[in-house]
Amino acid sequence: MKGISEMNQSAKTPGHAIAPLRIRAARVIVTSPGRNFVTLKIETDEGVWGIGDATLNGREKAVVAYLEDHVIPVLIGRDARRIEDIWQFLYRGAYWRRGPVTMRAIAAVDVALWDIKAKALGAPLYDLLGGKSRDGVLVYGHANGETLDDTVEAVGGYIGAGYKAVRARWASPASTWPTAWAAAISTTSLLTRICQPRRCGRPGNI
Repeated sequence: MKGISEMNQSAKTPGHAIAPLRIRAARVIVTSPGRNFVTLKIETDEGVWGIGDATLNGREKAVVAYLEDHVIPVLIGRDARRIEDIWQFLYRGAYWRRGPVTMRAIAAVDVALWDIKAKALGAPLYDLLGGKSRDGVLVYGHANGETLDDTVEAVGGYIGAGYKAVRARWASPASTWPTAWAAAISTTSLLTRICQPRRCGRPGNI
C-alpha cells in the first residue's frame, strides 16, 4: 500500500495525476445513552479515514436509516477526494431533495470527506478552508439537574472549571413546568444562589 506522504510527493510531480482515494467502507456510530449522538465514519483503501457529525436532535435514528439505506451503499468505490462531485450526486440524485434528514446526512458525508482530504494532504482542515480566523472560541457548559438545587450545584462545577458561560436546566413535571420556571428562574433568585457563595461579581462573569 502506498503511503500518504508518497502519494502526495508523486502528486507534486509535473504531469502526474493525483491518485484517487477510494472509499472502501463507511459506518454509522450511535452513542450516548439517553441522547443519540450520531457520527459517520468513512474509510478509504489507503487507510485514511474521516468523521462527520450526523446528529439531528429528536430525529437521530431517521438520519441513521437514511445514511445506512440510501447513502453508504452509493459511496463505496467513489473517490473521496471528489467532495463537490459527491455532494452534488447525493443532493441531485435523490427524488426528494432537501429536508432536515437528507441535508444532515449529506453534511455528515461532506465533513468526513474534508477530514479525509486534510489528513491525506497532511494539513489542518482550516488551512484548506482559508486559514484561521480566530485563536480560540467561547464554549458553554450545559448544567442539568433534577431539582433547582442540583442545577445550581452543577453550574457551580462549571464555574469552578473556568467556564465563562453556562446554560442551566432542571427537570420539572410538565403540568407545573411553567409555574416552576417562572418562580425559580427569576434572575435575582438563580444568580444570587449561584454567585454569592463564589463572589462572581457582575452576571457577565458567569
